[in-house]
Amino acid sequence: MRIGSINQVSQIYQTTAKPKNSKSSFESQMDAYSVSSNGKDYQIAKKAVSETPDIRQDKVDSLKQKISGGSYDVSAEDFAAHLLAAYNNKTV
Repeated sequence: MRIGSINQVSQIYQTTAKPKNSKSSFESQMDAYSVSSNGKDYQIAKKAVSETPDIRQDKVDSLKQKISGGSYDVSAEDFAAHLLAAYNNKTV
């Protein structure tokens, strides 16, 4: 067999390895992330809570007006019931 015929046979069977361009395949891969729908809902809820004030000023103003006007009446029985419930739940 002649040496030249080896090249012809390899061309027919395409046994010569093509050099892989690993640099381009590495550069084409990019890191990515995705947020699940639960994560998106959590982010929306967290934003809504952070934008909500801790004190509802409208209720505070309403109670201040009632107290200063003398029209705010607290039932002693209701107060005792809430106090007892809070004590039983250890929230006091």
